[in-house]
Order: sequence, then C-alpha cells, then structure tokens
Amino acid sequence: MNIHIKSFSELTTVEYYRLLETRVAVFVVEQNCPYQEIDTIDLEATHLWFADEAEHILAYARIYQEAETVHFGRVLVAKTMRQQQLGKKLLTEVMSFIEENYPQQPIEIGAQAHLQKFYGAFGFQPISEEYLEDGIPHIDMVKK
Repeated sequence: MNIHIKSFSELTTVEYYRLLETRVAVFVVEQNCPYQEIDTIDLEATHLWFADEAEHILAYARIYQEAETVHFGRVLVAKTMRQQQLGKKLLTEVMSFIEENYPQQPIEIGAQAHLQKFYGAFGFQPISEEYLEDGIPHIDMVKK
C-alpha cells in the first residue's frame, strides 16, 4: 500500500480522475446522495490517499485551511477495504499532516453523525446539534 500526499497542482489527470471516481462511487452512488461532488475546495486542498500497487484508491481525505481553522473532509474507505482498520490509519496520517503543517490551529469537521464516536477517539468534540446535509445526518466537531 502506498501513501500519496499532493496539492491539486501536483496531481496528474489520472490521479485526479481516480480520486473523483472513488468519491462519486462512495458519496453519490453508494450513499444514494445526488449532490455537486466536485467543488472549488479541491483546487486549494491537499489530497491524501492510500493506493494499492495498481494505484486503485483504498482510502482518501482532503485537507484545507479557511482563515485560522483547518478542515478535512471527503473521508472515505473503499467498500472492499472496510472493516480492516484503514479508516484509523488514514485519520492518523491526516492528523500527522495537520500537526506538521498547521501546528496549534483548531481543526473543524462536518462529520456524518454515525461517525461521532470514531472522530471522538481522535479528540474531536461535537459543537453543533445534528443536522441534515444532503439528506444525511451530520454533526460539526472540533479539535483544539
């Protein structure tokens, strides 16, 4: 398994295609949630992912900064790789990247509500009530 960490300008067209293909497969098709998957955040984000030897996307997240707050999102583990603790490994890499590149800045996320305990294990605390985003229950969380 290979880890990749790249800004948008460093991505090849094939890499970006594979990232989008995987994001759409999980967030639009699998979760049956039609929404605008591609947005301008991709242009400013750092893209972090694990790939197998054939460069298939196994897990992915994007990291970006707004003002004095760091965010990450689009966190996914490919369907074939779930139940193998890859999400924890991904979040460990995401948090290490943030600590190295954005030290002492708060991290805020909009998490799917059923993942509150998962993110809580990484030190995130809820800061909002549960709300619907694209028909899926979410909760805002922060780590200071």
